[in-house]
Amino acid sequence: MMNRRPRRNRKSAAIRAMVEETKIGAEHLIYPLFLKDGKGVKEEIASLPNNYRWSLDLLLPEIEECMNLGVRTFDLFPAVNEGLKDNVASYSYASDNFYLHAINAIKERFPESVLMSDVAMDPYSSDGHDGLVCDGEIVNDDTLPILNRMAIAQAQAGIDIIGPSDMMDGRIGSIRQALDVEGFTNVSIMSYTAKYASAFYGPFRDALNSAPKSGDKKTYQMNPANKREALIEAELDTLEGADFLMIKPALSYLDIIHVIKEHTNLPVTAYNVSGECAMIYAAAEKGWLNLEQAVSEILISMRRAGADGILTYFAKDFARWIKN
Repeated sequence: MMNRRPRRNRKSAAIRAMVEETKIGAEHLIYPLFLKDGKGVKEEIASLPNNYRWSLDLLLPEIEECMNLGVRTFDLFPAVNEGLKDNVASYSYASDNFYLHAINAIKERFPESVLMSDVAMDPYSSDGHDGLVCDGEIVNDDTLPILNRMAIAQAQAGIDIIGPSDMMDGRIGSIRQALDVEGFTNVSIMSYTAKYASAFYGPFRDALNSAPKSGDKKTYQMNPANKREALIEAELDTLEGADFLMIKPALSYLDIIHVIKEHTNLPVTAYNVSGECAMIYAAAEKGWLNLEQAVSEILISMRRAGADGILTYFAKDFARWIKN
């Protein structure tokens, strides 16, 4: 005789739904979007199907459609013309920066939306690195004032959440202090706490043309072999004033999401990055995977690991699927 039969709790759809441990909805998703200067621009990214570089005029109705599906939080990334880049990323806080103007316009049109920014030098840097390059070295402390100016400019434009993706030491405390001094005490910081030097960023760099011109990012992004180091980064970011802790990438780092969630009381987010999404799209196009089933399983795995929110290029598709 068997007293315990776990299958009894799987015997119907209603019972399975009742005992389901992990839920995911559109409210848990953050949609990364690529902005480009100009009008009438909708350029598909070859290495990231179903994702585009948008000009503001076409992005506004896209955001409206997403919000009608329940996606309300958007992470905006600028695709900057090469001629505007320099070694100190000065365009990142320039008064004529199209990205800053777009933030302002989106918040005016959709005040109920939540907008997250990217704070790092690489979209604006002629060197393609997240920090300042001096004599071939990515220098830490001299990068911080540049990041501060970038964050303040974004806060002035109306951003809700600052997203420092640079992985410089001490940048969370530096940005928090700079924002507070300027009166932006209500602007949140979602720190890229454990951002690994990953092979899965390729399509993103294609989208922004932001790959390093020389070297790599291994002196500031984390070694994929390390787990305990992520706890050091999480502790520092918490002490420095982060409001959210993010793990990037997500799919190959579910254990990192879990261990940070177990050691913090802050909300934890995960970035389902471009390469992770691209390989699922590619397999689905070949007929090797069912796209909807595969995406749903991947996203629920990130929630199950401990992610309170997920940045994913599947956000709009997933929201449409669950609504329908």
